[in-house]
Amino acid sequence: MQFPYQLVAKGTYSLKNVRLEMGFEYDEGEVIRTKTDLFSIDIEGGKIKAVKPNNPASDALDAKGFLMLPAFKDMHIHLDKTLYGLPWQALSPKRRTVKDMIAYEQEIIPELLKTSVERAEQLISLLQHYGTHFARTHFNIDPTSGLKSLENLEKSLEHKKDSFKGELVAFPQHGLYYTDTAPLLKEAAQLKSVGFIGGLDPLSIDGHIEKVLDFTIQLALDHQKGIDIHLHEAGESGMKTINYLIDKTIENPQLQGKTFVSHAFALGHLSPKETEKIAERLAEGKVGIASSIPFRGTVMPIPVLKKYGVNVLIGNDNVQDYWSTFGSGNMLQKANLIAELYGYATEFELSRTLQFATQSILPLDDKGKQQWPKPGDEASIVLADASCSAEAVSRISKTEAFMNEGNLFWRP
Repeated sequence: MQFPYQLVAKGTYSLKNVRLEMGFEYDEGEVIRTKTDLFSIDIEGGKIKAVKPNNPASDALDAKGFLMLPAFKDMHIHLDKTLYGLPWQALSPKRRTVKDMIAYEQEIIPELLKTSVERAEQLISLLQHYGTHFARTHFNIDPTSGLKSLENLEKSLEHKKDSFKGELVAFPQHGLYYTDTAPLLKEAAQLKSVGFIGGLDPLSIDGHIEKVLDFTIQLALDHQKGIDIHLHEAGESGMKTINYLIDKTIENPQLQGKTFVSHAFALGHLSPKETEKIAERLAEGKVGIASSIPFRGTVMPIPVLKKYGVNVLIGNDNVQDYWSTFGSGNMLQKANLIAELYGYATEFELSRTLQFATQSILPLDDKGKQQWPKPGDEASIVLADASCSAEAVSRISKTEAFMNEGNLFWRP
């Protein structure tokens, strides 16, 4: 997909006929509708300068009554190794385990790296098509890729810098010790552009939970990085890994709020009592969960995690690659899936579910008081063809325009 928008404004300018949520309407104490009105918005220096009464007669850019929402963020994706832009390819039944996939990657990565800059840009354009302006993206660090995957990804992000931002996770996809990746990860950790140290199934891939996590944690501490590890393991080893990581964040408060477990499928196989206990521990250690909301036999306990205040991040993970056939690139579709899986069907519940696309920013608080946008907020927004947040989530509404740090892009 080519970039689906055209730049129409940057710097200092104003929008008129912008639809904003104002509050809830109630019937016997229950939310039945979301109230909206039209406003004018001033943009300056990448920030929202002012929110003013609408002036339809002004010469400001016309937002045409579209609903203004916070721009979407994808918090777990692999921009570096998508097949998007290449001919369609479904999963192979021959590759069933992570180690099978590692062997396959070792075969195909040298050829894929030749076009990874262009394919990453195409995937970013797909994300932008659906209103996403920011992603936390993992990139391979392994003996086959070396630092080339990172270098190519950085080129893609540089080409997209006016319309898209990313934070980078150095991901040892082939294991730390299963392949000789530890020295490369040390090298990547020293780079300013890398924000997080990743990891992969320490027991099943590298054969030792404590050894792998201790290395990862020390690397993060030494270089002031966050941690975001992939954990597919369920059962005893999965829970031991999660609990060990929590213990270490409690011992090292500088890692709290900066440590995440991606996937964490083990949480989807616990009893209600066990789920409550681990949610409480995750909240205590300020360890977050990054999920793509799997539903093939594993419904994650997202409501319980949120109940205890665990930071839950959502992402597409794979978008047409050799790990998964699925992944649309649409964060509103992810929010819609969450609503369907957990039964969030009312106006109030659907409006709250938007937070999984925007990563916790909501126009209205739980009492219906407007809390976004405010002067000084980052000017990163979408204009959606919807009457309110609840409709946007339920109908997976089309994004007509989006803004990244004050740069406004509109569909031609």
